[in-house]
Amino acid sequence: MEIIDTALTGVKIVEPQVFGDERGFFVETWQLARYMRLLGLSAGLEFVQDNHSRSAKGVLRGLHFQERCPQGKLVRVVRGEIYDVVADIDPRSVTYGQWVGVHLSEDNHRQLWIPPGYAHGFQVLSVSADVEYKCTDYYVPTDQCGVAWDDPQLAITWPIAEPVLSEQDAAWPTLKKLKNQNWERVTP
Repeated sequence: MEIIDTALTGVKIVEPQVFGDERGFFVETWQLARYMRLLGLSAGLEFVQDNHSRSAKGVLRGLHFQERCPQGKLVRVVRGEIYDVVADIDPRSVTYGQWVGVHLSEDNHRQLWIPPGYAHGFQVLSVSADVEYKCTDYYVPTDQCGVAWDDPQLAITWPIAEPVLSEQDAAWPTLKKLKNQNWERVTP
């Protein structure tokens, strides 16, 4: 297994070892002791919820975060391909307003570790994609927040210029508006 650091503190790409032959493949997608050590996760940070989403080509989900119950996420694609984006939304951070994008697919088997407190979103590049992610806190519908996918301050380069969005994802505020509302990120 190889761990690749990104430009955002704690955000890491996981390239697991894949054992394949003419029958198919085998890959370990989570092993507590190994992942905790290699990702530098602290004791007590554990996964409490697994999610699975299926989306069609061009769908963009995000950029989401939870304000009071921030979730760390370990994301992987079991079918298809996505462009996964993590944005630093903490005004106190030296990388505030920066983002990283990573291609995750059923072929590359990559995973993306996103520590609590970052905004997260993805866009589907294949006909459809099944995305699974482990979360370090429970989903709380009343705590869900977001940042505009097309925020000019973030200037994310999405692969598909005209995404398919939910009404909610189309209406998230910009970072500037969040900051003007005196939104304070809860430090996990």
